Amino acid sequence: MTDLTDLFPGFASHWIDTEAGRIFARVSGEGPPLVLLHGFPQTHVMWHEVAPALAGRFTTVVMDLRGYGWSSAPGSEDGAQYAKRKMGQDVITVMGKLGHVRFALVGHDRGGRVGYRLALDHPGHVEKLALLDILPTVRVWDNIRAGVTPAAHWGFLSRPAPEPEEEIAKAPDAFYEGLMAKWTRDQSLSCFDARAMGQYRAGWGDRSRTHAMCEDYRAGATMDLEQDETDLRSGRKIQCPTLIATGDFYLTRAAQQPPVEVWRNTFAPQTQGVVIDSGHFLAEENPQATIDALMEFL
Repeated sequence: MTDLTDLFPGFASHWIDTEAGRIFARVSGEGPPLVLLHGFPQTHVMWHEVAPALAGRFTTVVMDLRGYGWSSAPGSEDGAQYAKRKMGQDVITVMGKLGHVRFALVGHDRGGRVGYRLALDHPGHVEKLALLDILPTVRVWDNIRAGVTPAAHWGFLSRPAPEPEEEIAKAPDAFYEGLMAKWTRDQSLSCFDARAMGQYRAGWGDRSRTHAMCEDYRAGATMDLEQDETDLRSGRKIQCPTLIATGDFYLTRAAQQPPVEVWRNTFAPQTQGVVIDSGHFLAEENPQATIDALMEFL
């Protein structure tokens, strides 16, 4: 893969052994520990405009989730190896081996789902939690089942293997880039750095990575959903200070209520909310506003 030192100046590279295999992470800065988790269909590279600013105040760790980027992609069936509970354990292992038992966490998209599951399961590890442009998995599926929002890629990617994998393999760039453009405010790829897009394409061009991403969504439709439902019934809540940062386009287009209210009514009753002038990809569409919001919260 292309060298990324131009996108992450001053960041050290680490490959850390976990139960999933080797997890790739970059680290820079001094101060309280902070981990940044990317979303679908991207990699840690999505933080390239945000992480250097945060590293001025925090020991900042950007990592590739299992199955994405430069991290290992464990074999899996029916989502078994891509449950957010397992992916959260990767974060604990990575941060622990870097010397951090407690840390703040910022997660976008799938990384946000890993983050809130980790905060629910292991409250002693997460000091602060910022979630970028997501609703709880249980509410996404509630909306799909009620016909409020279309199943779209959630339904397609979670179909049994190898149906979606084979369909995507016919034209992976067209599939992933089509989704990404649709989720931006201006309906194009213009907000993405060309070097970052090269990294994203390299990832999804590997069929094992496409399978991993489908397994991620299969887990979302089964294990992750079941764990959310169990926690809702038991009244389990996120214990740490929480920020819900959303763009003013993607989640809000068909929202029945503001995303922050959805979180207050489910897992984070005391959460703060901020809306950023952006589509779904806050860290790349409006990095300065994202930095400002995270700095104020963290």
